[in-house]
Amino acid sequence: MVHFKNKTKNHLQPYYPLMRRILSEILEDNDLDPKTNQFSVVFSSDLELSRLNSHFREINGPTDVLAFPSDEEEPESGNKYLGDIVISMDQVNKQQELFNDNEMSIIFLLVVHGTLHLLGYDHDTKLEKKKMWDQQTFYLSMNNISVKIPE
Repeated sequence: MVHFKNKTKNHLQPYYPLMRRILSEILEDNDLDPKTNQFSVVFSSDLELSRLNSHFREINGPTDVLAFPSDEEEPESGNKYLGDIVISMDQVNKQQELFNDNEMSIIFLLVVHGTLHLLGYDHDTKLEKKKMWDQQTFYLSMNNISVKIPE
C-alpha cells in the first residue's frame, strides 16, 4: 500500500486513487503484493529536494524525483517497506512549462519513475534506460495518461 504525504499547497488528493491503482499494477507485475508491500510518496519543494540531493547524492541543487529504496520489514505486521519517493512540485511546474504538458501527467510520470527505482530499475546505461522508459510508457499509456518523456 502506498502512503501519500503532501507538503505543498497543491491539491493532489484527486490523483491518489488512480495513483494507487497504477502503483498496485506495477507491484503485482513485479510479483509483489500491494497489500503487504508498502512505500511512501512525498510531494515537496525544490528546497527539500536540494537538501536531500546534497546529503545523499552529493549533488547541489534540486531534482524532480528521488527514490530511497529500503528492505525493512515491519515487525508487527510482517509487511515489507520498499522505501520513499520524494517529488519536487516546483520541478513539476517547471517541466509543465518546458514540455507544455499538464501537471497530472508529469506527476504520474514521476511517481511511476520513482516506484520503478524502488523496484531496482535504473537508467545508468542505454539498455537499462530503455527498459525503464518502456515500463514508464507502458504503465502510463495503459492508464490513458499521455506524457512527453524526456530523453
